[in-house]
Amino acid sequence: MEYAESRRALVEDRLEAVLDRVEPTELADEVRHVALSGGKRVRPTVTVLACEAAGGSAEDAVDFAVGVELVHDASLVVDDIIDRSDVRRGNASAWAEFGHSSAIIASDGLLGEAFELFSPDPRAMETVADAMVELGEGEATELVARPTNEAEYMELARRKTGALFRAAAELGALAADADPTTVEAFGEYAEKVGIAFQIRDDVLDATADADDLGKPTGHDAEMGRPSIVRVTELDAEEADELAREESEAALAALERAGTPDSTATDYLEDLAAFVVNRTH
Repeated sequence: MEYAESRRALVEDRLEAVLDRVEPTELADEVRHVALSGGKRVRPTVTVLACEAAGGSAEDAVDFAVGVELVHDASLVVDDIIDRSDVRRGNASAWAEFGHSSAIIASDGLLGEAFELFSPDPRAMETVADAMVELGEGEATELVARPTNEAEYMELARRKTGALFRAAAELGALAADADPTTVEAFGEYAEKVGIAFQIRDDVLDATADADDLGKPTGHDAEMGRPSIVRVTELDAEEADELAREESEAALAALERAGTPDSTATDYLEDLAAFVVNRTH
């Protein structure tokens, strides 16, 4: 755990430094409320670990890792507005705390800071831009062209969640100057982890206690959202099994990457198990 915590601390320190430079004060308060309110930091951890697993150092990847977290946080602000959710990570969501207009501005501010971190590397810019296109298409699909079966749901999960996970890992591999085949293998690993994460998220929304989860539950049913247990005939146990299958596919992709750093690789393997067993 000390190994993983040291990487998380590296991300947290850099994240705070990035947010400290935000102006004006009102915007700084809003973006700090969003980005420093907790969270598992799964995506930036993937970025750092992928970089190390591919032979780079954690410091090589920290800016990309923080950028990925900021993009994720920006998307959560919009999600909470769409869902009318007033709680995020056990705290007031951005719109509940500051109002809709300020929340949208905060989301834009987070994206601006993120792309400044990606801007030195055109490959990073392209990777994240592609992920954001996929994410936007996923959000639109969820709202207006909702899936009605398992195949359509899996495509939604790939876009809505898997795409940014993929970008996180690919950015780490890019930071390590990995070859294109290795970058692709890391991307496939993370995309599968992201899909498994989304499936488990849907199951938790349907079955977990809101206090344990740190956000309201039952939202999928209340909003008519296309969760795995709503658009398929799978029950929670069967959905969790599907998540485990995605996790196993992620591990197979990671093995193809041929990673030189066994410690970082071990933690990536542990992450693939964590996302399907997490309780919050």
